[in-house]
Amino acid sequence: MDKEMKTPDRFDWTLTLVLLLLFLISCAAIYSAQTTGQYSENFLVKQIFWYFVGAAIISVTLLFDSEDYKKLSWILYGIGILLLVALYLAPPSIAPHINNAKSWFVIRPLGSIQPSEFMKVFLIIALSNVISVHHDKHLKSLKTDIQLFIKMGAVTAPPLGLILLQPDLGTALVILSIFTGLILVSGISWKIILFLYGSGASLASWVIYMVIYHPQFLQTYFNAKTYQFGRIYAWLDPESYQGGSGYHLIKSLMAIGSGTITGKGLGEREVYIPESHTDFIFSVIGEEYGFVGSSLVICIFFLLVYHLTRTALDTNDPFNTYICIGVISMISFHVFQNVGMTIQVLPITGIPLPFISYGGSSLMGNMLAMGLIYSIRFHHRNYMFSSGKTSSF
Repeated sequence: MDKEMKTPDRFDWTLTLVLLLLFLISCAAIYSAQTTGQYSENFLVKQIFWYFVGAAIISVTLLFDSEDYKKLSWILYGIGILLLVALYLAPPSIAPHINNAKSWFVIRPLGSIQPSEFMKVFLIIALSNVISVHHDKHLKSLKTDIQLFIKMGAVTAPPLGLILLQPDLGTALVILSIFTGLILVSGISWKIILFLYGSGASLASWVIYMVIYHPQFLQTYFNAKTYQFGRIYAWLDPESYQGGSGYHLIKSLMAIGSGTITGKGLGEREVYIPESHTDFIFSVIGEEYGFVGSSLVICIFFLLVYHLTRTALDTNDPFNTYICIGVISMISFHVFQNVGMTIQVLPITGIPLPFISYGGSSLMGNMLAMGLIYSIRFHHRNYMFSSGKTSSF
């Protein structure tokens, strides 16, 4: 094959097909969800608009290759931090509290913009740069592994802290998932990783124990909110809290359960769930398309993750590999958490289902992440595999 490949051959058609399928699923689910929602807005039209904006974002990301993103990594990271700081300092007229969190800039007539959705992608780029540069400059040892962990922690801590101040626990967990995923592939010694993960698991267990038995301690010393405890209580015993924190979960379980194997059909929903066009879009899919339709959606996400994994394995540029792993960690956690919370596997958090839930900021952030994958495929396909052979997809 010629070294100079034609543009159509370098374009990632597989990823395009996956995104097209997710777009169609999103349109069908939002169309149905808004017919029984508490809002009068046409979210379907808005979602289509944001998909076109996302396509434009992908087009722009294709103009840059990995070397450009390495150079831009700290500029993008700095922009993300400045936006989060500005959000924290902004008056309520610009950044009001919505659902107990100050996470959005209100920009009329466009609506609201959530900076943390972009910060997730900027963090992936910055951490990928940190890891690749570290390995270029240092020989591997226990000391340099510790140094790398400290560097990654120092980069992750500012956005994590600013997001927790909003407070937005869901997005903070996504930040941690990105950090965790990149730690696993960073080359850091497993002795360090096992110690860190063991400590994290112990801390999480302690927090759940304190929430259940000593919530006053967390409220007094960690400024924890009562509604956050309610999510844990409702997760463990939704029936006892169905008039409050457990309402959404009970309704979600009813909707998905009533869909049985094949579902009730498009527009045949009977269970009303508030915010079903956003966080609980999977409940709509479960009720209308049943186990078969829900499984198909999950399989499409598996296909997406598989494709991203192949991209990570095919490229011989470590920076690109880390980018792919960061995106995989972000998307996988989003899907696992969103689907899990609708079927009582995990507590409810405000995490949307990627590419399917309505949300301009979420969709633009995810499309920006996909743009990075498109860029890797577009600019580096000639260099796939260290043997110099061109891979075929």
